Amino acid sequence: MAQNKLLEVMNLKKYFEIRGGLLKRVTGYVKAVDDVSFSVYQGETLGIVGESGCGKSTTGRTILRLLEPTGGQVCFDGVDLAKLSREAMRRKRKDIQMVFQDPYASLNPRRTVADIIGEALPAHGVSDKQEITRQVNETLELCGLTVEQGRRYPHEFSGGQRQRVGIARALILQPKLIIADEPVSALDVSIQAQIINLLQDLQAKLGLTYLFISHDLSVVRHISKRVGVMYLGRMMELGSAEQLYANPRHPYTQALLSAIPLADPLAKRERIILEGDVPSPANPPQGCVFAPRCPKAMDVCKAVRPQMTSFTNDYQVACHLYSK
Repeated sequence: MAQNKLLEVMNLKKYFEIRGGLLKRVTGYVKAVDDVSFSVYQGETLGIVGESGCGKSTTGRTILRLLEPTGGQVCFDGVDLAKLSREAMRRKRKDIQMVFQDPYASLNPRRTVADIIGEALPAHGVSDKQEITRQVNETLELCGLTVEQGRRYPHEFSGGQRQRVGIARALILQPKLIIADEPVSALDVSIQAQIINLLQDLQAKLGLTYLFISHDLSVVRHISKRVGVMYLGRMMELGSAEQLYANPRHPYTQALLSAIPLADPLAKRERIILEGDVPSPANPPQGCVFAPRCPKAMDVCKAVRPQMTSFTNDYQVACHLYSK
């Protein structure tokens, strides 16, 4: 693994205001992302997994400042993105692009695919029409599409082809980092494999770095070098995919992995059933947010928030079972 940190997220927070009453005063906050820290190294794929509503997609959007952070730092190539002006952040987005979950909703139905892919080029200094056409055609072919398909509209494509268009749009500015937010969750399983293979091929050819967000642990295992597990806005476990899948340490990660179907119908694995409901992010538990559902919870878990405990090989767990 390359040790050059391309992205470093430190104590990132994103709170949404809750307003009520006649005067619509702030009565509380939904803590969608609460003190999350991690790094992404040059050329690697870091996977972020967790249940729906755990804050993983909000984390990706806050990094890119599609949502303004409430607190913390996001350092990209040594620059704190949270401190940049709107114009400076717009220029910086040339190096950080996003692939969205819904390939149809994220594409303008009134524009051709070629126009959609090349739309960002004039805003970043490419004004010559022939050069724009050349770059668009090259990017189409790079993503497994033809030049002729560039003249069509999004509704004329299948879901997998539309996601290829979304990837091409992200690639056109030659970014260093791509944040992929559930890029295959809306696709059939066979098409998912094609898109994952495309992302891996592009990474090998172009030296791309990915922050890959998904709820599907099987997909994340296939594409990621390292994996972070989130629950209710907080990072529970973070380390190499090989170690995490072979020997998960956090009780929440253990429960998630126990739910993955096995390919061998004769193989047996103990299923960990979590009791109770996920607490509200507007009123999270005082200590560990997973304590109300954790089968191994202790008294300290309900009172004190666990901090990340580091193991060897850049492996971290936020759990009192491993507190020093």
